[in-house]
Amino acid sequence: MAKVTEYIKESYEELTQKVTWPTWSELQSSAMLVLIAAIIIAFIILAMDQAFGNLLHYFYKTLA
Repeated sequence: MAKVTEYIKESYEELTQKVTWPTWSELQSSAMLVLIAAIIIAFIILAMDQAFGNLLHYFYKTLA
């Protein structure tokens, strides 16, 4: 049990004294970058899905 307590104390000390946390503006800009990237990737996947859907629709239409 002493090792667990030691681990928790050292983890707390490292998180409060040794870790460099981003500022609020850095955090906001990073969040915006992630949001924009996610939206762009979602639109790319949507376009690919629509293209393959149309391609398969045309392919099955020609078989019938």
